[in-house]
Amino acid sequence: MTTKYLLPEDRIPRHWYNILPDLPTPPSPVLHPGTLQPVKPEDLAPLFPSRIIEQEMGMEREVAIPEEVREALARWRPSPLFRAHALEKALGTRSHIYYKYEGVSPSGSHKPNSAVAQAFYNAKEGVKRLATETGAGQWGSSLAFAGQLFGLAVTVYMVKVSHEQKPYRRSMMRTWGAEVFASPSSQTQAGRRILEEDPKSNGSLGIAISEAVEDAATHEDTKYALGSVLNHVCMHQTVIGQEAREQMALAGEYPDVVIGCHGGGSNFAGIAFPYARDKMNGKQVRLVAAEPASCPTLTRGTYAFDYGDTVKMTPVVKMHTLGHDFMPPGIHAGGLRYHGASPLVSSLVHAGVVEAVAYTQKGCFEAALLFAKTEGIIPAPESSHAIKAVVEEARKADEEGRERVILFNLSGHGHFDLAAYDQYLAGGLEDHEYPREAIERSMGNLPKVELG
Repeated sequence: MTTKYLLPEDRIPRHWYNILPDLPTPPSPVLHPGTLQPVKPEDLAPLFPSRIIEQEMGMEREVAIPEEVREALARWRPSPLFRAHALEKALGTRSHIYYKYEGVSPSGSHKPNSAVAQAFYNAKEGVKRLATETGAGQWGSSLAFAGQLFGLAVTVYMVKVSHEQKPYRRSMMRTWGAEVFASPSSQTQAGRRILEEDPKSNGSLGIAISEAVEDAATHEDTKYALGSVLNHVCMHQTVIGQEAREQMALAGEYPDVVIGCHGGGSNFAGIAFPYARDKMNGKQVRLVAAEPASCPTLTRGTYAFDYGDTVKMTPVVKMHTLGHDFMPPGIHAGGLRYHGASPLVSSLVHAGVVEAVAYTQKGCFEAALLFAKTEGIIPAPESSHAIKAVVEEARKADEEGRERVILFNLSGHGHFDLAAYDQYLAGGLEDHEYPREAIERSMGNLPKVELG
């Protein structure tokens, strides 16, 4: 009975998969935040190095991974694929459950897959410092680590509620040399403006993005790095699904359903996009994105053009959105508290290629505890949403008298989230359903886009 499926280092993918040319409908243009007209590559130059801009806008299906990046990835890739025998037994299910475990990276999540690539391209073009935002801290710590590999200083604007909830993520970033500010901060005009309006603001990813973008745009030696949402980030993460396809072949199975948690879309894209290509080429496979009911971007958001940040400094993209002024509840899945979704994932949901489900946090923590007690890994709160979806899929299959092969992405461990587990075990966590009135109010503030 095989438990884990491993690949040698020479099987680290040599190309990223760019799904852009395979979308069922042509991608919507990215718009300039000032003119609301399509951006040109030079409009993005203050924020990103040229190679990242090419990857963001390019239509090349396979993009070669530089050897320097593959050497960095080799510190933890290929990541293992596990058969969840103990979880299956606990559920009493006839289904076969597999998980791709990204918690083996230095920062304990999937985020370094893109961080090392972005740091490499910035360093190669002479950039000295990167500014970024982070929610729960997985991205911030990953970029801090990548900055050390390639000789870059890193400044992180960390959503205030997570800055307070997750002090050891903050410590990890500082250990790798990054400077970290609770956002909203007094370091930027955007942060000061928010603090004037609400001195006790918990912050949001939208606010933290505004601060990081302003920082990068106002310093010549600095560029901006983003950990999710954008096309190039989703592309960098496809190493996950490419490896998983080979490992599932070693197991002699092909998934009936592929599941990932969803916030901005990076880890879901990583596991799902290689299978989305299979599906669009005729394979029978379901792709399920699991998100929080308190931040229901895919399940209750509007598919429309919106800003990527609160202060309206970033380009405008067509995506599922709850509105750029969305202020999420302080749930512990900090990486899933973003108002928008990847334009690529949004397009696939709109086309019916991807399904979306939403769960409350207490049900997700219940599933996470079951997983920890059976498989031995304490999941990140973000990953618990995928686990909850797996449990529901397995139970549904049993009710239907079917046997399903279920693959999910365990995007990271929860070793820095034990305070959240303490709170759950003490009965202190609350479920939040984002109110319809708040969504409708935010929809009234979407940009008025009129394309010729």
